[in-house]
Amino acid sequence: MLDKTSTDPRDESKRLQKKLQRETGRAIADFDMIEEGDRILVCLSGGKDSYTMLDMLMVLRHRAPVNFELMAVNLDQKQPGFPEHVLPDYMAQLEVPFQVLEKDTYSIVKEKIPEGKTACGLCSRLRRGILYNFAEEQGCTKIALGHHRDDILETMMLNMFHGGTLKAMPPKLFSDDGRNTVIRPLAYCREKDIARFAELREYPIIPCNLCGSQENLQREMVKDMLNDWDHRFPGRIENMFRALQNVAPSHLADPQLFDFSGKGEGQAPVPEPQRAEPGTEYGQVQVLNI
Repeated sequence: MLDKTSTDPRDESKRLQKKLQRETGRAIADFDMIEEGDRILVCLSGGKDSYTMLDMLMVLRHRAPVNFELMAVNLDQKQPGFPEHVLPDYMAQLEVPFQVLEKDTYSIVKEKIPEGKTACGLCSRLRRGILYNFAEEQGCTKIALGHHRDDILETMMLNMFHGGTLKAMPPKLFSDDGRNTVIRPLAYCREKDIARFAELREYPIIPCNLCGSQENLQREMVKDMLNDWDHRFPGRIENMFRALQNVAPSHLADPQLFDFSGKGEGQAPVPEPQRAEPGTEYGQVQVLNI
């Protein structure tokens, strides 16, 4: 019997695009990520995840039952060898307003973080603060980040192993000061699907020369562990993510989430919302020094 699955890369790209669009649309609906009149700041790093996220949002913008705008931004952190032309050249082909923010966070990170120590935490906080302020200045109601399902699970494991907390990356996040709402439209998408889709689409990937060059990162170790489980125990990763959406507070051990004394009729208090850490014309590029 002939295998009806086509090996044509174009067919594979179409199948993956439909799958990723379906999962992105479902996440947006499940977590009420996008509302009528939203102006969404799409954060582009030049990596496979952010390219894919922009692609999905551009398609959904034309199909969604609500009207919303997209604006893309890249934060040029002045890492040595960063190819400044790649994203402007790519975005010039798309009908999405795009701006580049220039801020030398690289020097700050190198100054503050000792050699051999993980720089991701400080780098991320600095980057978030800059983008949060920029979003408010531009009147953006949502900030879209390219984290996917694997990122969410890895964060959960890292918090358990090294932080002593049971938390992950929420698909939708409110800042403490109420200024920003962060959304993660790829929350249901698997990294391996995104990686293959990016390869087929031939996105101009820009590697991270700061965190990407560090060895023995705890996140990379967790990623390897999850990939090994995914290979040896099919379905385990899916069940782990499903568990994040099927929480039973009475079967954990946090008295802040469940009244174990019974004095409050056994009901759990309503938890506070997850909070974020503090922190042109179409086809044209405006470079800002901030």
